[in-house]
Amino acid sequence: MLLQVEVMAVCEGKKQDTRIQRIASSIRVVPDFPKKGIMFQDITTLLLDPKAFKDTVDLFVEQYTGRGISVVAGVEARGFIFGPPIALAIGAKFVPLRKPRKLPGEVISENYILEYGSDCLEMHVGAVQPGERALVVDDLIATGGTLCAAISLLERAGAEVLECACVIELPELKGRGRLNGKPLYVLVESH
Repeated sequence: MLLQVEVMAVCEGKKQDTRIQRIASSIRVVPDFPKKGIMFQDITTLLLDPKAFKDTVDLFVEQYTGRGISVVAGVEARGFIFGPPIALAIGAKFVPLRKPRKLPGEVISENYILEYGSDCLEMHVGAVQPGERALVVDDLIATGGTLCAAISLLERAGAEVLECACVIELPELKGRGRLNGKPLYVLVESH
């Protein structure tokens, strides 16, 4: 059974923006996936709607153009969908943050806990240089564990993480509070 997600626009200053409503209406919820009790926020339906997909990227690009960001770090796997077009549009490089054993060569790793288990992120050594200004992109923030791991990896490499960006936030899981004050920009909240 697939349900349409109920969302509230949280894109600051854009609550009346029709793009937010198009994005929100294109996201569905899949109950009990990947395990019982999880209400999975499925962005694949957003990707099937070219206008909603473009709106999503455009809103992020509007937010980050002119901010001096040199690195857009995308979290595997859905951060790989939104991160590269944002990076290209703002003139930044894209750095993939991958699951274990997916990157060839020397990597640095960060273990973390998420809402339904634990995992690890890896990044190539040398992908980010000290002093670079970074944006972390993922599709969703739940408990914040994945974004915390991404921030840690980038900061260990010497980058300054300016902000995190997600399409969806699950505010009841309080992930925003785990980001140690890092700004978080989201387009919609799921309730």
